[in-house]
Amino acid sequence: MDSLDGFEMPFGSVMEEKLKMRKRIMGLLCVLGALFCFAYCMLVFLIRSGSRFYLVWAAGGIFLSVFACMLYFGLWNKMPPLIRRGFYILVGIGLVLFVIVEGCILSRYQDKGKENLDYIIVLGAQMKNAGPSAVLKFRLDAAYDYLIANENTVCIVSGGQGRNEPCTEAEGMYRYLVERGIEPERILQEDRSTDTAENIAYSAALIGNLDSSVGIVTNNFHVFRGIHLAKAAGFQDVCGIAARSNVYFQLNNMVREFFGVMKDFAFGNFF
Repeated sequence: MDSLDGFEMPFGSVMEEKLKMRKRIMGLLCVLGALFCFAYCMLVFLIRSGSRFYLVWAAGGIFLSVFACMLYFGLWNKMPPLIRRGFYILVGIGLVLFVIVEGCILSRYQDKGKENLDYIIVLGAQMKNAGPSAVLKFRLDAAYDYLIANENTVCIVSGGQGRNEPCTEAEGMYRYLVERGIEPERILQEDRSTDTAENIAYSAALIGNLDSSVGIVTNNFHVFRGIHLAKAAGFQDVCGIAARSNVYFQLNNMVREFFGVMKDFAFGNFF
């Protein structure tokens, strides 16, 4: 018994040290994650992304900070085991779901469309007093290149007017393309929509014939959702035309798009 007792004590000490080390590593990762979230939130805010999604990064930083404090002061281990297990399961499911959705988004990241489409639909984004936002300008430049290369394609510019916009997104996009040399008669304006699902639905009503071949022009991170919304709206022949996007905002865009895909899936917009 003495030798057995002597064996158990070191073994228990080793296990205790391993648990402490695991807690320290997890706490350090939470602190580093929180610092990254706060720094990235400030970066996106200062560069002005055009939306308030940057607040999600602040919320993530606060959550990780609180969790790190709970680990440091031993409060997390005092929580009921059922709650801790449930938390880890939810985090695991969320991570798996995130990876799957991001993989779907990336699968359409480089779409170039098809030649001689009947229509292209340029999805709206923020208009500023000085003109299209950077995100919208990327979309319009991609549409311009396509229209120059495919002279019989008609362009639909889609987007209503937000409370912080000087005009409808459709009007601003129309002016931009006309000023660059696209014939006005090749551009149709859809100026009522307030989100991506409405962009597609109202543009479909404007086209009328759902057998027409259609290209969805939007930023690379947004193409997957645009195509599936177009298919759900009834288009049979639809493809994506990916515009580039700002590298500084790309992480923010990819995370935001995850929530956009989940929202549209939950509201049945994909069916």
